[in-house]
Amino acid sequence: MEKNAIRLNEHDNVLIATEQLMPGDMVSGLPVRGMIPAGHKIAVQEISSGDSVRRYGQVIGVASRDIGAGAHVHTHNVRMADLARDYDFCTSKKDMSIEPDRDQFMGIRRPDGRVATRNFIGILTTVNCSATVARAIADHFRRDINPAALEDYPNVDGVVALTHTTGCGMASHGEAIDALRRTLSGYAHHVNFHSILMVGLGCETNQISGVMAAGGLQQGPKLHAYAIQDAGGTGKAVAQGIARVKEMLPEANQTARVPVSAAGLVVGLQCGGSDGYSGITANPALGAAMDRLVRAGGTAILSETPEIYGAEHLLTQRATSREVGEKLLARIEWWKDYCARNHAEMNNNPSAGNKAGGLTTILEKSLGAVSKAGTTNLNDVLRYAEPVGARGLVFMDSPGFDPVSATGQVASGANLICFTTGRGSAYGCMPAPSIKLSTNNACWERQGDDIDLNCGTIITGQDTVDGLGEKIYRLILEIASGSRSKSELYGYGQNEFAPWQIGATV
Repeated sequence: MEKNAIRLNEHDNVLIATEQLMPGDMVSGLPVRGMIPAGHKIAVQEISSGDSVRRYGQVIGVASRDIGAGAHVHTHNVRMADLARDYDFCTSKKDMSIEPDRDQFMGIRRPDGRVATRNFIGILTTVNCSATVARAIADHFRRDINPAALEDYPNVDGVVALTHTTGCGMASHGEAIDALRRTLSGYAHHVNFHSILMVGLGCETNQISGVMAAGGLQQGPKLHAYAIQDAGGTGKAVAQGIARVKEMLPEANQTARVPVSAAGLVVGLQCGGSDGYSGITANPALGAAMDRLVRAGGTAILSETPEIYGAEHLLTQRATSREVGEKLLARIEWWKDYCARNHAEMNNNPSAGNKAGGLTTILEKSLGAVSKAGTTNLNDVLRYAEPVGARGLVFMDSPGFDPVSATGQVASGANLICFTTGRGSAYGCMPAPSIKLSTNNACWERQGDDIDLNCGTIITGQDTVDGLGEKIYRLILEIASGSRSKSELYGYGQNEFAPWQIGATV
């Protein structure tokens, strides 16, 4: 690390600017050619057209024209490269030492032994047509609108309605409705919900009975389900829902926090609004926290398949078996087909904000994104919203769009989300608390009201990746114990429920 730039690997032919550079500034003994924004790349040697551009010791693209030493390296002179990758299945697999009793937090132990970080009553909808009824029921119990409604139930974190825009106008069989039903049943089973009310319309494609059958759900004291048409219309359906939630509240309020093992934590990993610092600060620091969590017996869920594209070989090398590695590659192949049939491209990334922050290609973005997963073994690969069955690091297939990806992670069982951001993010994910980590000081200074911890101090030398990993891990235990994250304080989480709409809307 120099005063104004970082070299990430001895084989790299670019440095990362840690501040705005002006023409004539000296970096690594070279005069800077032109203005180079903070977080962007600087060539440290001549790079001829067609030559590889390397960051993290990995190829992130090829030069589309000759690049002089000291010049800005970005989208104007770098293009994607179609590279052969050596997947080296299991060659980096480690012998893991797990200490499940090492760390604790104040959690909620459910009768089936699972551990919750929050205690909500949830209202789910089978179809968009029942969204208004669901929200009206939840609004009756909002502490900011009707404080008396939950006055006698201090151990209930709230009543939340999670509505969506699909459920009809879709095929009655196939991967689209299967994914929706996996998502809804995953939320119905979710450990952070004490009980569930499911509201349908009555004539939709995604019938209540289909969701119940797909998820192995049964009606009972903790799961009520009914249709608006059967209830006699909107007003009666709202009244019925309010009455049923009132029946659930006394038992939900009997829940108490007790010391539990950190092994009960299942953490979903997200990055949004990534920038040139994401793979240097917040992402690897979060990875260091996940290494601690896995050693304590917990589980980390990496996702966003298009945003590990080009870096999947780093995960297959850590797979516990060739079968696990092959499952990951099968999801990559599915995505290639999915993009082809929708006239899209896997490398249609980074976004405009990512590029403004210094990311040039999806290869560069993916290499930084994978670092969120730390260094432990990859134990399983799941479909979107498929229940997590393995401990340790797992991968769940999802789009890169954060609300859709995190919705799937929570459906899979995540009881907490960690979300890194370089450009700034406003996001929450009920019923799982969401912790946001900034990748740079400027984001923290600009949007600190939305951020729980700043990782830009790695750039300024005030913290190390491992030191911040410990801070993030301790923050996870604190938030899991009931402290509110910034997104929770602002009330984020209900509007961000976004099941993946895979198929055609007809």
